[in-house]
Amino acid sequence: MSGPFPLPPEVWDRLPPEAQALIRALQAQVQALQQRVADLEARLGQNSTNSSRPPASDPPSVKRRPPAPGPGRRAGGQPGHPPAFRPLVPPGELQQSIPCKPTACRRCGRALAGEDPAPRRHQVADLPPVRPAVIEYQLHRLRCPGCGITTQAALPPGVPPHGCGPRLQGVLALLAGGYRLGKRPICRLAHDLFGLSISHGWLGKLERATARALAEPMAQARAAVPAWPANVDETSFRQPGGRGWLWVAVTAVCTVFLLRRSRGADALAEVVGCQPQRVITSDRLRTYDVLPLKQRQVCWAHLRRDFQALIDRGGAGAVIGHELLGLSDDLFFFWPHVRDGTWPRARFQEQVVRWRVELGRWLAAGRACGCARTAGLCADLERLEPALWAFAFEAGVEPTNNAAERALRHAVMWRKTSYGVQSEWGARFVERVLTVAGTCRQQGREVLAYLVSCCEAWNRQRSSPALIPSATSHVA
Repeated sequence: MSGPFPLPPEVWDRLPPEAQALIRALQAQVQALQQRVADLEARLGQNSTNSSRPPASDPPSVKRRPPAPGPGRRAGGQPGHPPAFRPLVPPGELQQSIPCKPTACRRCGRALAGEDPAPRRHQVADLPPVRPAVIEYQLHRLRCPGCGITTQAALPPGVPPHGCGPRLQGVLALLAGGYRLGKRPICRLAHDLFGLSISHGWLGKLERATARALAEPMAQARAAVPAWPANVDETSFRQPGGRGWLWVAVTAVCTVFLLRRSRGADALAEVVGCQPQRVITSDRLRTYDVLPLKQRQVCWAHLRRDFQALIDRGGAGAVIGHELLGLSDDLFFFWPHVRDGTWPRARFQEQVVRWRVELGRWLAAGRACGCARTAGLCADLERLEPALWAFAFEAGVEPTNNAAERALRHAVMWRKTSYGVQSEWGARFVERVLTVAGTCRQQGREVLAYLVSCCEAWNRQRSSPALIPSATSHVA
């Protein structure tokens, strides 16, 4: 008998059956406890380099990979680099132009006169005191001389009922969704910069009005997602009643956020559509298993952390981890050249065929290495193997989910300072203002100008300006 209780065969045979059964039970229990200890030690060793934990959760003992050595050049502009200057405001847009002429020669002191046809221009920019322009509407109440009923005048068309003009409403929404400020900092900033005294409750009502104004652009963005390759990810986000999940889908034309209570397939269907037409890039969360493998790209950046975890755990899986990490190193070495067109995609696809054979060989070895965790990972990757290579054959698909993670980072930092949302309308405001801000910046549009135009359109009961240009609302 071998294991925790090795006994010579002659001694084992002399033991009563009851003692043999007890020893077998104890051996199985010890093996289970040893596996549990190994799993707990592996969890203690997790960090941002070998798991999905964020870098902020790393203890001081974790040593990050040292930065790559620099080129050895001094900081700043290099010889031959064209200089960059702040563009000057055109003369017609200046508030004032003041000529400055020398009165005497700096060497001999002789008086100077005349004009310089091309004087050196030095412009100073400043902000005037910003005070809101307050317009008062006096709503008269008049009594009918016939029936005695009192009638109050209505607000003129386009006047917002909540007492905030569209530009101020857009600025306050941008401070929240674009610069991730909570209600208290926004109230303080409005007082310090604009001399406005606003309450948290009034700001909440204004966010509800803004959420309504952004409903139409939000619908446009959601309708555009299924037609484009998308990077999808999710993170926890507190909602009324407990934990919720903030989903994001990043495509070539828009960035869409949805705040839902579920992390399951129902929420995923809302994000990418019930029948997405293009490839979805994601991590290995089981929720994404509802997608067909031919329409899925598994993130290789997440896989690299899994491979590093195999190495860090040591044992039989370490060799497998080293080989798989080396394969991914080769992949990421060639991919930037394929993306920028300096290496033919056809040659890269030929290389992918060889990588698939090599990957299959090492995954089979990992399943048979004797380490349960390594075998589980390798079996899962064998199941997902067709979803590892879509980026090589589908235009617009990347091998990583970095676009979605970068989009979520802004929302995560907002969550940490605002502690989530307190109402359903707060949830709608968060997802819609994040969608509009992310999409406008992605398209190179001014976020504030678009928010103001949406608020104006809502006040006048008109359609909002298009968030998704008609030329890009579908795939050609």
